[in-house]
Amino acid sequence: MTLLQMMIGRWSLKLPYRWRRYLLWVLHIFDPYLCIVFGWLHNLSKMIACMTYEGALSEPEDFPKTEEPVWLLGKEYSTQTDLAALRSDVQSRLWMTYRRNFAQIGDSNFTSDKGWGCMLRCGQMVLAEALIRRHLGRDWTWESSTSDETYLRILSLFEDHKCATFSLHIMSQLGVDEGKQIGEWYGPNTVAQVIRKLVIFDEWNNFSVNVALDNIVIMDEIKCSCQVEGERGWRPLLLFIPLRLGLSEMNPVYYSGIKKCFKMPQSLGLIGGKPNHASYFIGFVGDEVVYLDPHTTQEAGSVAKKATETEVETDKSYHCMYAQRMPFEHLDPSLALCFYCGTEKEYDDLCNRMRQELIDAEKTPLFELVPTRPDYMKDDSSLEGASGRCMELEDHHLESEDDEEFEVLQ
Repeated sequence: MTLLQMMIGRWSLKLPYRWRRYLLWVLHIFDPYLCIVFGWLHNLSKMIACMTYEGALSEPEDFPKTEEPVWLLGKEYSTQTDLAALRSDVQSRLWMTYRRNFAQIGDSNFTSDKGWGCMLRCGQMVLAEALIRRHLGRDWTWESSTSDETYLRILSLFEDHKCATFSLHIMSQLGVDEGKQIGEWYGPNTVAQVIRKLVIFDEWNNFSVNVALDNIVIMDEIKCSCQVEGERGWRPLLLFIPLRLGLSEMNPVYYSGIKKCFKMPQSLGLIGGKPNHASYFIGFVGDEVVYLDPHTTQEAGSVAKKATETEVETDKSYHCMYAQRMPFEHLDPSLALCFYCGTEKEYDDLCNRMRQELIDAEKTPLFELVPTRPDYMKDDSSLEGASGRCMELEDHHLESEDDEEFEVLQ
């Protein structure tokens, strides 16, 4: 490494974490041209990418040093005493990002979803979290040495090829039925509808996916969809509640309700983000939401049985070292709340919590919770698995003010 590289490397250490991401982005864009003259720029961009995504810089800024608690998918942490456990919890979530060099999707020419697949990746993260809850439990944690067969089976469902049940390939082709061509940007409601159709092909988990439309959660219809006919059984519930909480900006009256959702043990977080820039939100601290960002492009690959060095590295690429934060006011008003209930008892508890904490305790509730379908909606019950009228919500295309995307450089 030259003296100039060392000087710039040391200078970059002093930059805020977000600025370093911008620097990586700029270097990535101009690298193919500038490296002809300045060959060392290529190595420099690799160095900054490594420091940015692998946490080699002095102190990551994932969580502030504060006395306020951090809530992450129903669990409470303190950054003063539980920081290591908190980061382990974040790292244990499956992180779905853009991928490149996979087999083309159907008859399209797409071999990467960079620039359009972020909301689909967020939907995958919700599904992955539901699968982990079902088979491994909320307290399960991942380590680089993890090779549990159940975990590897879950991960294989999301590989980027047409034979994987929850792959981007199948999801994007099902999206065509929802009016989205391959390569188009999705909104939270459309992704929820795609997942509702997708789980039909998954015999292993037998999920009941309900999409509560028109801001109404109909309790008896959801429970009925989960009860196994003729048996005293329960199909695990994956509940999406798509909402529009403002016109172009999030209405602050809803912040309190969203925070309460993150505290519920049944919470799978929410999917949303900035306009045309989707993220998976998994918690909050103070007045900031904590999220995983899919806008990193990585090489497609298979983990298989995690027997080779390449498979081990591919497994690592599904886990993010550090979460990110943004103020609540930066959230796009179109989002979908996500919940998982593995048993009927968990579902009854969720309904009680919603009634007490989100309906009775809030002046402006996020949604309605009703025991049965209202009379005025009884002619609109044709859509199986969707509580409420089949109303197309937000899938809008507002111009993003911050559409940066990053790529892990090889």
